Amino acid sequence: MTTSSSERGVSLGMPELPAPAYPDDVRARLETDAREIIARYPDSRSALLPLLHLVQSEEGHVTRTGMKFCADVLDLTTAEVTAVATFYSMYRRRPSGDYQVGVCTNTLCAVMGGDAIFESLQEHLGVGNGGTTEDGKVTLEHIECNAACDFAPVVMVNWEFFDNQTPASAKRLVDDLIEGRPVEPTRGAPLCTFKETARILAGFPDERPGAVEASGGAGPASLVGLRLARGEAAPARVVHPRDGGPHDEPQDKAVHHPSPTEHLSSHDAPQDTSASDPAHPAGPTAEEGE
Repeated sequence: MTTSSSERGVSLGMPELPAPAYPDDVRARLETDAREIIARYPDSRSALLPLLHLVQSEEGHVTRTGMKFCADVLDLTTAEVTAVATFYSMYRRRPSGDYQVGVCTNTLCAVMGGDAIFESLQEHLGVGNGGTTEDGKVTLEHIECNAACDFAPVVMVNWEFFDNQTPASAKRLVDDLIEGRPVEPTRGAPLCTFKETARILAGFPDERPGAVEASGGAGPASLVGLRLARGEAAPARVVHPRDGGPHDEPQDKAVHHPSPTEHLSSHDAPQDTSASDPAHPAGPTAEEGE
């Protein structure tokens, strides 16, 4: 017994029409930006990744029109551009929100509560993975490691860090985004919309006052690991001892001890750690390497 094409879900209708062109004024503006991007590379096709960010900044996702534009200015086929645009998850293929809220569900963040945060946000927002709220404000997705394991579990909004989250703090964060209330990342530049982020990723300067000067650092555990990798002896302890006794630290250099308020954003969750809570199940503070 054979199965018809309709039963197999195969469409035998008319082929898809060519992608519509950008309006003349939009195309002229994008061509000016594209020439600036292409001039940075000895081989023009190397400019494809930033050009995809450029067209994404125009409509909030990479459209067929955007891919055709990239193909035209780089003298590539649309198939070549589509192959790249569909390979990388940073390029959105359908309309998405002003704020891309990504919950890290890789191993460390997951066991520290990332899975619980993601599940609670799905229920709170009424969307699944990759879904966007009806008002077009927030798109929710689970993401892979963002190299911020010191602050797990981590939530990112348009690639800016929100560290040490809980389901409650994450729900408060998305509510503030939807309501338009001020939201401050843990570290890095001030938050901007996804379209604005895409233009910055295309390689254009962030012209907002103070944005370039804003920065963030690695956590104390990462810095200790770096010192150990360099072979430096007697590294500083990650946390203060509970008894307030002396530290075994190098005497020939100043050692920075992060305060409890460092790296905190307006949406960081309260932290109960072995340094702040004597009853914490992490147990007594130990020397590094023990």
